Amino acid sequence: MTIKLGAHVSIAGGYTKAVRKIHNIGGNCLQMFASSPRGWNFVKLDEVQNIEFKELKTKLLISSVFFHASYLINLADEGKIGHLSKLSLIKELETASKLDIIGSIIHLGSFKGNKTNEKYQTLINHIKEILDKTPTDSLFIIENAGNKKIGQSIEEIAMIVGDVDNDRVKVCLDTCHLFSAGYDIQSDKKLDVFLHDFDQQIGLNNIAVWHLNDSKDPYKSFRDRHENIGTGTIGLDTFRLLLNHEKLKKIPFIIETPGFDGNGPDKRNLDILKGLI
Repeated sequence: MTIKLGAHVSIAGGYTKAVRKIHNIGGNCLQMFASSPRGWNFVKLDEVQNIEFKELKTKLLISSVFFHASYLINLADEGKIGHLSKLSLIKELETASKLDIIGSIIHLGSFKGNKTNEKYQTLINHIKEILDKTPTDSLFIIENAGNKKIGQSIEEIAMIVGDVDNDRVKVCLDTCHLFSAGYDIQSDKKLDVFLHDFDQQIGLNNIAVWHLNDSKDPYKSFRDRHENIGTGTIGLDTFRLLLNHEKLKKIPFIIETPGFDGNGPDKRNLDILKGLI
């Protein structure tokens, strides 16, 4: 079975160009922003480009494509930011459905100080409303946090998944974020314990995608700065364990590394991972 291994690539020049970029660096799955992440830019669809995008990803065998939501998103915000976050994600998941994109990987945001019942309920209500207003074939994928934001712990993600109670809510696990948050998966035994705990709380079937990123910072630093594969503090052995684990072989793996030339995820990072399979 071919392992799905890809990268986050730029959408400069459009979605179709992103497909060509991932193919050129040797990836067979793709993550990209739906629109510029620098502001509240809502997706504008071009029907001709949409057809080209779908045809090209089929031709090049890019089977799994994900959006990554803007970093401005904060679904626990009770004001303007929360409202814009909701509108942005509704548009993004509508677009995902139209383009046969699996869904959007989302950092949920922050409680901005103390977590209260009101803020938590705002978060849950926003997620439920987004799901109610979007096509049922697009997934809402919660990414674990490596800093002190929402989703830092598996227990908190499990609570959110349970309270939203919708099969479209899935999880993205980021190696750098796990490591930064104090989850040790650096040996066979420790990885198996983590996967068992995750399965008990959320279910391994609810992992939609893994982010493979090394870390610039030490274990349990609560900083989520990504590093190129093998040059950070996590080490190659952890990536070898993940890529070869029997329970994870059907799950796509995506890199978000800075790149050895500083221009983002590259062929060299993917080649290093391929060498571990």
